[in-house]
Amino acid sequence: QVTLLESGGGLVQSGGSLRLSCIVSGSVDNILNINSLGWYRQTPENQRDMVATISNRDGIKYADNVKGRFTISRDNAKNTVDLQMNSLKSEDTAVYFCHADSWGRNGILYDHWGQGARVTVSS
Repeated sequence: QVTLLESGGGLVQSGGSLRLSCIVSGSVDNILNINSLGWYRQTPENQRDMVATISNRDGIKYADNVKGRFTISRDNAKNTVDLQMNSLKSEDTAVYFCHADSWGRNGILYDHWGQGARVTVSS
């Protein structure tokens, strides 16, 4: 089992910045079997969309609408994955979820989600 705990959400004015942090915890084997880490976001009207992901195999990926404004980073020593969000826009308002997928012993990739951190950008 992998547990994810987000922090850092809140209210910010348009053009401002916020940093989300996610602590990844679990057994040593579960941590070592993580394939990728990332951030997704969801609004009441939309499905949960990928914001940014980071993995050893595929590198870093960003959604087109956050490129150049958001930066994802991973600290393997601290088992954290952060999302630095700059030049925030009202359309960035959403609940942000930390995500990890990890390989099980049966070769299946399992999804893990945090509880979500609300980000509100006021115009």
